[in-house]
Amino acid sequence: MPVNATSAAAPSPLVFAGFPASSWGFALRVWLAMMLALYASFWLELESPSSAALTVAILALPTRGQGMEKAGYRLLATAIGVMASIAIAGVFSQTDGLLLAVLGIWVGLCVYVAAMLDGNRAYAAALGCITVALIAIQQIDTPLQVFPAGIARGAAIGIGVLAVALVNEVLAAPNYHPVLAGRIEALYDRVKALTHGTDLDSAAAAASLLHDIAAIRPEIASLTTESSIGTARTAAARSALVDLVSVLSLGRMLAALPVTSAPAQSANGPVQKAATLTAISRSWLRSEISHKLAQVRSSLDALHQGVRPYHAWRAPLYRSRRIAAKAGARAAISFTLIAIFFVLTGWPTTELCLSLVAVILGLGSTAPAPRTFTMVTVMAMPIACALAGILKYFVFNGVSEFQLLAIGLAPVVIGFALLISSPNPLLSSLGRLTLVFTIAVLAPTNPQNYDPEVFLVTSFFACLSSVLVLAAQTLLPPLSGDQRVRLLLREATDQLGQLDRWRVRDLAPEEAAFRDAGRVEQILSANGASALNGQIAAKAMRCFDQVESLRRCRAELERLTQGPLARLVQDARDALAQRNGAAILVAAGALSKAASQNNLSANSAIAVLVPAATIFAPSQSPTEPSQGKQP
Repeated sequence: MPVNATSAAAPSPLVFAGFPASSWGFALRVWLAMMLALYASFWLELESPSSAALTVAILALPTRGQGMEKAGYRLLATAIGVMASIAIAGVFSQTDGLLLAVLGIWVGLCVYVAAMLDGNRAYAAALGCITVALIAIQQIDTPLQVFPAGIARGAAIGIGVLAVALVNEVLAAPNYHPVLAGRIEALYDRVKALTHGTDLDSAAAAASLLHDIAAIRPEIASLTTESSIGTARTAAARSALVDLVSVLSLGRMLAALPVTSAPAQSANGPVQKAATLTAISRSWLRSEISHKLAQVRSSLDALHQGVRPYHAWRAPLYRSRRIAAKAGARAAISFTLIAIFFVLTGWPTTELCLSLVAVILGLGSTAPAPRTFTMVTVMAMPIACALAGILKYFVFNGVSEFQLLAIGLAPVVIGFALLISSPNPLLSSLGRLTLVFTIAVLAPTNPQNYDPEVFLVTSFFACLSSVLVLAAQTLLPPLSGDQRVRLLLREATDQLGQLDRWRVRDLAPEEAAFRDAGRVEQILSANGASALNGQIAAKAMRCFDQVESLRRCRAELERLTQGPLARLVQDARDALAQRNGAAILVAAGALSKAASQNNLSANSAIAVLVPAATIFAPSQSPTEPSQGKQP
């Protein structure tokens, strides 16, 4: 294709020390924004200037839209967390054990909400837990300081957000929509190739595509904050993804059709009728797939141009309340156990450690594997403490000039920002966590505090917090990938059994299909970067095919409920409720005959009933979908 030829001829990006020029530009922006935030905090004499620097480290994202979206959620979540801190401290400040129990419940609630969301919305839910940890828990013995501490933290975060926005604007940080459009274009090519190829009945190939399509959903929202036309681009990207899932769903139905030759005059009646129904279904499905592909192309054009698409589909998120509840309960119990440990030991000044425990639990709830995140934290924390000590006692060594602070922090901030830009998820996560913890332990102030006892106590409790969380997760392990897969597959099976009792709701079949694609994405992501399990992919796609087939049949039959075909429509619904493939095919034939006699068109309903008869065939394997090969 010409596009590939152009890409092949494009010059390779400049690389220095193993990182492209774009990564160096990103690292430079992070350092400049952090220094600007610190300078403004020192000049305004804020009580918590390190919070401004931490905000920059947390908002360190390579494109403008991603950073601004996360900044908005950070401000919102901070406000909610400050209000929660004031309420908790005001009501339970004198209750000792009850206060710790309430804090544990709050941690569990935030983790539950984070597990029900995705992207930066999940981060905002986790930040509600983190804000309470850094305000209410650290002021657990001085509840009257909760309100001033909350105001100081909010002001510092505001300074950090403004610094990031200003630096990104002045240094022309790249937009995200070209990158996102390129990824959706690639998915469009893959879906188009699959629907026109011979591997459409492959469960692994289809599940992988659904995973990649649904995985982009959390990133779409960042386009809204990118520019004045960001809302239109968000709607266009969302519509393109929903239609891609719809194309794949229709393609799977097409692949389920039996391979039949053209009906011969000498063929017996039932065979000829089945071949005629199959031909009607194949023709309609191919036409609908072509129509949907054209709509995807139209949405992509709208994304590039910054205009609203032909139809603004919603892209609902699949939420597993069982998994979220189990994650929230485990986080609450882990926090409470660690709090009881500190009560029993009677150690003084353990507020920092307990607050960092809540921080790790909160941030871990947004990671695909919380225990892996905790292990990375255990690695990052000693590195951060060592770097903070080197900076404080060997690089700065008693100086207080801001210029020296900026120069001393430059290698650390730029180095870890380069790691953050790495395509390797482990290195990127390690770089971000180490940068955040280094700034947190160093805690830049004006004038700088060089008390070695304070530094050693801070470092000790910082390292202890990650070790205690890891110990708690060893005692009460988070849900494993296999456990999440079993729960998600059980929910898919339950949905299939309950679908007949549902009314046609406000979700269109295309939107509901995207939500189910999100469940497939969660199933395939449950074990992280592990190789795709063919049996699990087959089970996930079998449930997806059956649910989407039923939903399509219900939607198409709904259009025929009024009129002379109403009785036959009810017969088709009864056959679908029984999951009887032969009865479904008989209902499709009766519907075709009656429609012809009444000069009506029922091709769309017939087109989805025929593959449903194959999908619910009694001879089907429990793990592999019996799809028909297309010629």
